[in-house]
Amino acid sequence: MSEVVLSEQTRTKLAANADARVGHLRRLLAGDAAFYWACRIAAYSVLLLLGGIIVSLIVGAWPAIKTFGYHFLTTQRWAPSARPEPILGGLGPIYGTLVSSAIAMLIAVPVGLGIAIFLTELCPPRLRRPIGMAIELLAGIPSIIYGMWGFFVLGPFLADTFQPWVISAFAGIPVLRDVFAGPASNLSLFNASLILAIMVLPFITAIAKDVFATVPPVLKEAAYGLGCTTWEVVGNVVLPYTRVGVIGGGMLALGRALGETMAVTFIIGNSFPIKASIFAPATTISSAIASEFAESDGLHQSSLILLGLLLFVLTFCVLSVARLMLMRLETKAGK
Repeated sequence: MSEVVLSEQTRTKLAANADARVGHLRRLLAGDAAFYWACRIAAYSVLLLLGGIIVSLIVGAWPAIKTFGYHFLTTQRWAPSARPEPILGGLGPIYGTLVSSAIAMLIAVPVGLGIAIFLTELCPPRLRRPIGMAIELLAGIPSIIYGMWGFFVLGPFLADTFQPWVISAFAGIPVLRDVFAGPASNLSLFNASLILAIMVLPFITAIAKDVFATVPPVLKEAAYGLGCTTWEVVGNVVLPYTRVGVIGGGMLALGRALGETMAVTFIIGNSFPIKASIFAPATTISSAIASEFAESDGLHQSSLILLGLLLFVLTFCVLSVARLMLMRLETKAGK
């Protein structure tokens, strides 16, 4: 009788344990399903948010699109007060955005890569951390601080010292005398480009430094063992091994340069007509929107929204081209 009772107790315990395990398993499955749908909804919400932004920009820009059409892309004049109808063209801001970003990248990429190479290959260990922290602190400075510094310090220095020397040095050279023509100015396309270069420098340096650190030491040691110099090791080992990451960091910095607003608004001069000299005032899409949107209405406001749509498309195209370049590089590396 005792064996039968013991057997029943054992079966009861086993059944209870089985029920507990089943309940625990159901809770795990429910939690996993909730986690799956939470992640899926978060991913879809990004697409919905992106789609909502595109739709709102198109709706807001539609009056300007209907009024100006493709002439908006080829007209320099920006006259919201013209009568009987405003004359608004986006060629000036588009030109300023592209040229200022290009100049900024031409300055920032070599300097940023040079700093990253110094930190990973040449820098004494005691200086590596302080310099790295200084670079990271540059990335944390608000853009308006860069703008104020550019307006009160960098702009006057360039206008009084650097620009007059460059203007006189290239005065007798065809083409270049137009690119670097005077007069010197505190507010210019070049000044804004230099501010942009300083702002995107931390992004290029930080990403390049991190990807350079992933190069296997045995590859560099083998190159040094063959008698290569540091320049040859960097050019033939480090950069080819990390080119995907370096290009990705450069494109991230370019996206930041294309959309920068406050710092550029302070120092670019906000002039819509296109001039050959980079020392002349200009404007960008983001600075034009920031300086005029609060006082705009009607067709003027719609044109500013159209500029925002063009900036969105421009940034999307740049990032898409960067992604295609990275895919091609990865495919080549795989082959």
